Amino acid sequence: MRIILLGPPNAGKGTQAKKMVKDLGIPQISTGDIFRKNIKEGTPLGVKAKNYLDEGLLVPDELVVEIIKDRLNQEDCKDGFLLDGFPRTVVQAEALDNYLDSHGLNLDLVLNIHVEKDVLIERAVGRRVCKSCGATYHIEFQPVKVAGVCDACGGEVAQRDDDKRETAEKRIKVYFDETEPLIEYYELKNLLMTIDGEKAIEIVTHSIMMAVKEISK
Repeated sequence: MRIILLGPPNAGKGTQAKKMVKDLGIPQISTGDIFRKNIKEGTPLGVKAKNYLDEGLLVPDELVVEIIKDRLNQEDCKDGFLLDGFPRTVVQAEALDNYLDSHGLNLDLVLNIHVEKDVLIERAVGRRVCKSCGATYHIEFQPVKVAGVCDACGGEVAQRDDDKRETAEKRIKVYFDETEPLIEYYELKNLLMTIDGEKAIEIVTHSIMMAVKEISK
């Protein structure tokens, strides 16, 4: 099964993606995770991506498409995949369509997790991330047991630069300006299903899995 998970920053895509790949047995392909890994390792790609992400901007299409194509060519994607954070523009969507067409493949479903802008900003500002293992927390909804210390590995927990209010607001504006056209793009292809991302995590998960079951009939 080949699925795209759409939604703005802080909509909960990462949380839902982990649940989906476990249930469906397909790999999660997250552009955010790929870029963060490269940034941490200081690769040329990571250096380029960091310059954009620190400013709250989207990484250029050609850079994103290149790394996604390489990932989709790997063996674990042959029976399906879950794309989380890609595509983010119509240009990227068209590049993905061309790639799939060239391999005789097609998308099964595009899930759009919708959350209002003010909620997204508050989620970002309160988020804290472990610098060592990447575990995610929130100062209000999921605080660490000891201030500044990761519950999982004991590493330092801090606010990421792209979660500071000014940058978060910019990232969310960029998303709605540049990515929202994807909703219409996939609606026209009859692939889109919109999910209310402001409900409890378990309810969002249930809605997603019901949509997946519907297309599996």
